[in-house]
Amino acid sequence: MTSPIKAVIFDWAGTMIDFGCLAPVDALIAAFAGEGVAITTDEARRDMGRAKRDHVAALMAAPRIAGAWTAARGAPPREADGDRLFAALEPLMATAAERRSGLIPGAAAIAAELAAAGVKIGSCTGYTRAMMAPILPLAASQGYAPAAVICAGETPSGRPSPLMAWAALIELDAWPASACVKVDDAEVGMAEGRAAGCWTIGLAASGNGLGLDLADYQALPDPERRARIAAAARSLTDAGADYVVDTVADLRPALTAISARIAAGERPAG
Repeated sequence: MTSPIKAVIFDWAGTMIDFGCLAPVDALIAAFAGEGVAITTDEARRDMGRAKRDHVAALMAAPRIAGAWTAARGAPPREADGDRLFAALEPLMATAAERRSGLIPGAAAIAAELAAAGVKIGSCTGYTRAMMAPILPLAASQGYAPAAVICAGETPSGRPSPLMAWAALIELDAWPASACVKVDDAEVGMAEGRAAGCWTIGLAASGNGLGLDLADYQALPDPERRARIAAAARSLTDAGADYVVDTVADLRPALTAISARIAAGERPAG
């Protein structure tokens, strides 16, 4: 049965792999530590989803981190410092991403269902191509190999611009954007999808909003789990998500609703 949805563009960490979106946090903390500057998990998560060079720049511009950098290095952080730290970050990210490359439960199944319905599968990420190099074959070995993979640095601007989403749609030959869906766990991914003219679905439990691996997430007491999911869902909704679900395993009702709205001639809010 053919779906009225032309394409779905998935994020990677916290969406299809790496439950809890932990690899970027591990790598960023290690990269800054290499410069003698300690950053917290909360600080590392604040700009999650952006291209990693932009993420580094945002961290360096944060007043507390800039002050700590000045104290440790004897001068405020400069552009060249960001370039040097980003160069150190790439191999750290590749190692961390490979270590946390397991598919989130349900990821391969939903991608296969969509493909069987004629929906094209694309992806974009704040990771560079070098960071993604170990991930792609590992994801494929687990049953997930999107037809388009757009990485940070391959478009003039990263998220929240729509350019990576558009690049994925161009590579997939999928249009109009109003018949396509962006799925992401980060607020900046919702902004990207809205700017691209796509429907947007946020994932509240598996990504940056909770920041827990699957075992720790499952170990939460039910009231705390529900409260934390609700807080993450509010943040995604505030960022413009058309729908919010817990993980990719829960996408089907939202995709069914979007299919019906596309068939009825509706377009996503701009």
